[in-house]
Amino acid sequence: MDLKTVLFEVTDHVATITLNRPQAMNSFNQRMLDDFSAIWDRVRTDDDVHVMVLRGSGERAFSTGMDVKEGIDRQPNVWSQTDPGEFLSPKLNQVWKPLVCAVHGMAAGGAFYWLNEADILICSQDATFFDPHVSYGLTAALEPIGLARRIPLGETLRIALLGLDERLSAARALQIGLVSEVLPGEQLWDRADEIARIIAAKPPAAIQGTVRAIWESLDATRTQALRTGLSYTQIGNPIGKAEVDRSAVPRGRWTLR
Repeated sequence: MDLKTVLFEVTDHVATITLNRPQAMNSFNQRMLDDFSAIWDRVRTDDDVHVMVLRGSGERAFSTGMDVKEGIDRQPNVWSQTDPGEFLSPKLNQVWKPLVCAVHGMAAGGAFYWLNEADILICSQDATFFDPHVSYGLTAALEPIGLARRIPLGETLRIALLGLDERLSAARALQIGLVSEVLPGEQLWDRADEIARIIAAKPPAAIQGTVRAIWESLDATRTQALRTGLSYTQIGNPIGKAEVDRSAVPRGRWTLR
């Protein structure tokens, strides 16, 4: 892949994706949209990739969303325009391999395209989360709609409506379940890699089936989801069981969180 705005490497079944526009606080432009379209195509079809880690370069921000100076390409016909999430979001691109997001510094606006679809989200102690749209007279819709499926509605509305006047701290993000761990900054990337490698060691068919079953259940009623869930087990279990290395299954070794 000829990537210009993102670093990408695969080691031991873990694809590490690093947003690499620190001079623009890792905001996305059209080239980054194109880079992620290529990344998701690669990850979806490359069975050597079991898990992904997404992180941001530089010290100030994970990502501040869309690059307002450069913007992105948009069709002049409003009915032909597409959501940037169609480029950035793994689940919209049919990628069912787990995504671990490691957030530091600012995570704002369009950064939620990634955060909303992370399977595991951790952050550093200096991380802050906010959505500036309404402060600039813009309707906050796409990002908070996704966020409302992760955290309580009241918290989503507070982030969306207060705009630039308030930021969500790492401690509060942990309280409301947006993140599952808060770490010192120097430990963040290593911990994300550690989590990814634990998952990558498990049978990939079982992992991917689990991710797909849970995410697709969000678009269904409880009864529909449970009935469809049975078919996921019928399809995935024979493949996953055949992938199990029983000598590697941990017994009596576990961590308490």
